[in-house]
Amino acid sequence: MPIIINIDVMLAKRKMKSKELVKQIGITPANLSILKNGKAKGIRFETLEKICMALDCKPGDIIDYVE
Repeated sequence: MPIIINIDVMLAKRKMKSKELVKQIGITPANLSILKNGKAKGIRFETLEKICMALDCKPGDIIDYVE
């Protein structure tokens, strides 16, 4: 799939653990894992906004397109 999810990269840059992010944005660890592994069929804008707020980044920092 040409869509790449870089949540792990942003977590490392912010020195944050997945557990902290889960608590801040209010999703389950399983759902975060699905997002991180690129197995999600979609993402709600509300969830994307919460991730961006928690990681102090923009959606383009998290989602990338590679041909």
